[in-house]
Amino acid sequence: MKLPIFTERLMLRKLTEEDVDNIFLLDSNPDVMKYVGVSPITEKEESAKMVDNILNQYKNNGTGRLAVIENESNQFIGWCGIKLLTDEVNGFKNVYELGYRFLPKFWGKGYATESAIASLDFGFNQLNAYKIYAYADVGNESSNHILTKLGFENKGTFFDKGDICNWYELEKNNRK
Repeated sequence: MKLPIFTERLMLRKLTEEDVDNIFLLDSNPDVMKYVGVSPITEKEESAKMVDNILNQYKNNGTGRLAVIENESNQFIGWCGIKLLTDEVNGFKNVYELGYRFLPKFWGKGYATESAIASLDFGFNQLNAYKIYAYADVGNESSNHILTKLGFENKGTFFDKGDICNWYELEKNNRK
């Protein structure tokens, strides 16, 4: 992985053990977790496990979610990136999936789109992916809008942890 990745306003870098507090801030927020399908976390140990899991993804799969840092403030604002789905989701397994999660005060600023574009470039050009997948709760209008704007094609709905989600696919040749 050639990191960090720089965009006009952001830096995407590997998460480190020092990011446990950042992940806790993100994943303990009910607004952030509203459409994720799991309850907000309540213990920092859960964040530490999440970071360890991501560090193992880097080692085992060559990719994983990345910390997103706002250049202007040098502040952690969320995460974005491509991971290898090693657990089956909607009948798919061992495929690359785009995901992102941001602190509410950074919503509506285009950061998810900006970091997703950089992540897709990474997935298609460094991981040599032919197709990248994504999914979002049908009620998460913002996330569904972003995925459509990025050129993802909605392939229908499925149940994930009791929630109805849209399943998206983007082929390298169909990027916007």
